[in-house]
Amino acid sequence: MAQMVDVSRNLRYLQRLAKEFPNIQAASTEIINLQAILELPKGTEHFMSDIHGEADAFLHILNNCSGNIRNKITQLYQDRMSKEEIAELSTLVYYPERKIEKMKKQTDDLTGWYKVILTQLVELCRVCGSKYTRSKVRKALPKDFEYIIDELLHADYGERNKELYYSKILQSIIDIDRADAFIIAICNVIKRLVVDSLHIVGDLFDRGPHPDIILDRLMRHHAIDIQWGNHDALWMGAAAGSGACIATLLSNTMKYNNLDLIEDGYGINLLPLAVFANATYVAKHIYFPVKSEQSDFELEDLALVAKMRKAIAIIQFKLEGQLIQRHPDYRMEERLLLDKIDYAAQTVRIGNQVYPMLDTDFPTVDRENPYQLTPAEEKVMDQLIQSFRHSERLQKHIRFLYSVGSMYKVTNGNLLFHGCMPMNEDGSFQSFEFEGITFSGKPLYDRCDVIARQGYYGRLGSQEKQKGEDFLWWLWCGKDAPTVGRKKMTTFERLFIEDKATHKEPKNPYYKYQDNEEACLRIMKEFGFTKFKYAHIINGHMPVAVKSGETPVKANGKMIIIDGGFCRAYHHTTGIAGYTMFFNSWGIRLAAHEPFVGLDDAIENNKDILSTSVIYESASKRLTVGMTDIGMELNVQVEELKQLLHAYRSGLIKER
Repeated sequence: MAQMVDVSRNLRYLQRLAKEFPNIQAASTEIINLQAILELPKGTEHFMSDIHGEADAFLHILNNCSGNIRNKITQLYQDRMSKEEIAELSTLVYYPERKIEKMKKQTDDLTGWYKVILTQLVELCRVCGSKYTRSKVRKALPKDFEYIIDELLHADYGERNKELYYSKILQSIIDIDRADAFIIAICNVIKRLVVDSLHIVGDLFDRGPHPDIILDRLMRHHAIDIQWGNHDALWMGAAAGSGACIATLLSNTMKYNNLDLIEDGYGINLLPLAVFANATYVAKHIYFPVKSEQSDFELEDLALVAKMRKAIAIIQFKLEGQLIQRHPDYRMEERLLLDKIDYAAQTVRIGNQVYPMLDTDFPTVDRENPYQLTPAEEKVMDQLIQSFRHSERLQKHIRFLYSVGSMYKVTNGNLLFHGCMPMNEDGSFQSFEFEGITFSGKPLYDRCDVIARQGYYGRLGSQEKQKGEDFLWWLWCGKDAPTVGRKKMTTFERLFIEDKATHKEPKNPYYKYQDNEEACLRIMKEFGFTKFKYAHIINGHMPVAVKSGETPVKANGKMIIIDGGFCRAYHHTTGIAGYTMFFNSWGIRLAAHEPFVGLDDAIENNKDILSTSVIYESASKRLTVGMTDIGMELNVQVEELKQLLHAYRSGLIKER
């Protein structure tokens, strides 16, 4: 009986499949096509992490594909071009609009330059697209030039009958003033073909000035996924309307003097906060932005920022206190510090120790009820929450983070997550209790993903949404949260206490086990891995201190740290600007990057980011599509189509 039900269900599926492939010829053609695709080389995956708003450096590495563009050009033209010419062509591919404008001012024979460049770009594009089907390449072509580029890419230039035809195409492009647009279009096609898919392993936001520009660019990418980091969760919570997340976000932004992002980038109205802060607080040095010496702001403006930062920091600690009291399951009571202040002695008790404070002039803090907002503070926060919720550009960016993002991703033998798998001291998976249910390991990650979505998509005013908003704050700084991996985040101590011993943020034991192969295998097994020879955990979050001898490859190759190191504040610690990773048909390659010289220098002087490429893992034989996750799906489709063929030939389904 069960077998008859299975046959019936399978027949119904085959009947639906027959609508797309209505006869033996159509099904056979698709089988041949899919089996051919399975033998093509695996597409290239690009991995980046911890971008932290550094738009110029990010866009350059995205444009040069971690040095892969220049490598392609070098391989193609090393016997025909000088290093300077290779650098010139590379920069054109990275920044075609800016480079064209520069060449127009410098070149006497613009028509001659166009002819040479168009020929070179078509040849380069043909090489970059050589491992894809013609159909896939065609889908990557811009509509305006789809036919022309397709013709040129598949031209046989040795065929005398068509030699003048192809030459005339290029000449016509120049004659009708479409050369600039064509160059820009084909450069974008080259960059798209060099990278088949992009993985961002967390932390797009904070510190750097323009995560908004980064997200605008990522939204135009053809194939991207994002694994949320704790800084992303903070902005997701702010967009959802979490007061604690908004206050924390603004305090961070003021610390790095990036208010232009808030006001101009996202249209958030900070005037109510500025008026309140100016009337309530006096500027003190501890609240001044850390970048004040690099800023164009006048001292008076910086003083206002300092007042605003103090105002929002006090609101932040109040709202965090309320949130911690709402959630004893977060186990963060030790972070309740406003009620531990001795105003007469100007000290604070943390644990069993008492520390002098750099400031205790907090006129809005009620000594009897320190976590309650004043009516003026409540009014400011209500206005800010509405402003964040109604920022069209911010909401667009956050919806994108939800649509392509998640807590983790398993793809082609790699497990990607930003922070850590929370562990106990003995290496076992740490348990967390939410609403009376205990989670650890993969179920913890899955539960975090669900609650994070409830915080944004839950019904406004519902208990479900409130819990989700609070949870997004927990993902930002929660004790041992998987996106954070710290026992505590010492924001209060860093602001108010001079003793740097209080600034330490102990890490979760996971980081002690990062170099332990057995622990890494146990994590991979938890996420469903059954084969481990070529499997890896890909992490971001923790900058690799290369100058101290640390390596990004750990646990006998089972773990790879690719913190991009884009944030300039980390460069003195790491000694480099971090790592990115490529995984193509030949294996895995890590690229260690030097700090970016700047966009103008890159364009004017063809200065690239100096990258040291390290081949970490070479494939014993070239990897094909058939060896990837997509290949597994295509194999299933092939088997289903073969069943459809059998159904046609046996008479179970009639051809049309």
